[in-house]
Amino acid sequence: MATTSAELVITSKAFKNQEEIPRINTCEGANISPEISWVGVPDGTKVLALIVDDPDAPDPAKPEKIFTHWVVYNIPKTAKGFSEGTKSFPNGTQHGRNDYGKKDYAGPCPPIGKHRYFFKLYALDSEFHFIAPPTSADLQKAMVGHILGQTEIVGLYKKNN
Repeated sequence: MATTSAELVITSKAFKNQEEIPRINTCEGANISPEISWVGVPDGTKVLALIVDDPDAPDPAKPEKIFTHWVVYNIPKTAKGFSEGTKSFPNGTQHGRNDYGKKDYAGPCPPIGKHRYFFKLYALDSEFHFIAPPTSADLQKAMVGHILGQTEIVGLYKKNN
């Protein structure tokens, strides 16, 4: 059996780290999730989790909260990523609630200024089961002590208004 020696890395064809997220992936466009992929899943990983959030809400000059845009967990360790605008996820994948109260991706829609959007991927040694779709905070609390690796890519967006 081959061992995993690579570092966990997440990338996107839609944007590079610290660069602009395309309009199509925002509230000003089609509001569909960008293509993302990953490599280097550590040995011992059972599942992956993805959390997309904005720590600059509502105003980057005076952030008040971390706003969650997407929560996906129990992603099979064999998954390599998600295609743009995907609605078809690998078997076993579960969806949590974003801060709009929905289980789908909600693209960037900052009320003021340029915000940062962190796409955080976690390699986990355990599956997680919740009675109701978890919030980002619920999932992060459950993941404590179960994270084998993590990585992130940061996209930027400012509305064109």
